[in-house]
Amino acid sequence: MAYKILVLGASYGSLLGTKFIAAGHDVTLVCRAETAALINDKGTEVRIKLRDEDEHRSFFSRDLPGAMAAVTPEDAQPGAYDLVCLAMQEPQYSHPTLKALMARIAEARVPCMSIMNMPPLPYLKRIPGLDCSRLEGAFLDPSVWKPFDPELVTLCSPDPQAFRPPEEGANVLHVGLPTNFKVSKFKDAAHNRILEELESGIDAYRIDGKDVPVKLRVFDSLFVPFAKWAMLATGNYRCITREGPRPIREAVHGDIEKSREIYGFVADLVERLGADPGDMVPFEKYAAAAESLLKPSSAARAVFSGATNIERVDKLIALTAAAIGMHNADIEDTVAIVDEKLAGNRKAAG
Repeated sequence: MAYKILVLGASYGSLLGTKFIAAGHDVTLVCRAETAALINDKGTEVRIKLRDEDEHRSFFSRDLPGAMAAVTPEDAQPGAYDLVCLAMQEPQYSHPTLKALMARIAEARVPCMSIMNMPPLPYLKRIPGLDCSRLEGAFLDPSVWKPFDPELVTLCSPDPQAFRPPEEGANVLHVGLPTNFKVSKFKDAAHNRILEELESGIDAYRIDGKDVPVKLRVFDSLFVPFAKWAMLATGNYRCITREGPRPIREAVHGDIEKSREIYGFVADLVERLGADPGDMVPFEKYAAAAESLLKPSSAARAVFSGATNIERVDKLIALTAAAIGMHNADIEDTVAIVDEKLAGNRKAAG
């Protein structure tokens, strides 16, 4: 059957939305008024490179089987949808209009799939034995998440890499790394059927008889999306130094044994929470991928561009570790550096 899906976020969210409408579902993107007007007038364009092709192909929303529309947060009516996808960064949900929308989503009891790097607090509450009250300090406004039923929230790892070309309109997205979205199941079988039907529909879509990369993969384990924690702690957040930003490659390979130690600590933390070792990505595979990551992470670029808030997965990792009696001095030092830089940006912003 065709589903109606509400996606909060029209940048990265347009990638997932495009995959959904290619499979015949209807998607509404939640975004700013100017972006919503542009999308409603011209549609969206997502560029993906197919296997064995040299150039990216453009996938225009108006050429795909499902329908794409856009609304502002004030106009979104979550009760009219079968699924809500959270595709903004965690601090954005603290904006008053988005916080109000989040409250309406929780009240409507629509199943929510987050594609943030930062696991929502209700999702963390699904982990047996974890004291989530000790984790609230990692969230800009933890009260945003209090109305949500943990059984209605799941997490999807945002592994595909994509960006808005700066010279293009806000309705254009370029996919640089067309990997798969990996989503953990909900508690409820009916909600999991939605995920499974989305997975199969996306998998079946073809263009000119060719397969299209960027799939949705559904997993039983709660911890498959947590494989990214070790990567973020070892590379992305360590791009933020007191001296300035550095490339991910340098953060990882500047001291490879230190990186291996941090990566192993986070992997062990996730396994202590209940993950199977098979849920994790081996350090060697990550280190090899980091060889080609020659720019600072988006978190580092944001901090050194004056951002006053970013997603704090670094702090969440440190607090989660402390909650179960684990500590790592390097991760705690990274948290302190990011805290200092953000505090300085807030002071400068007045």
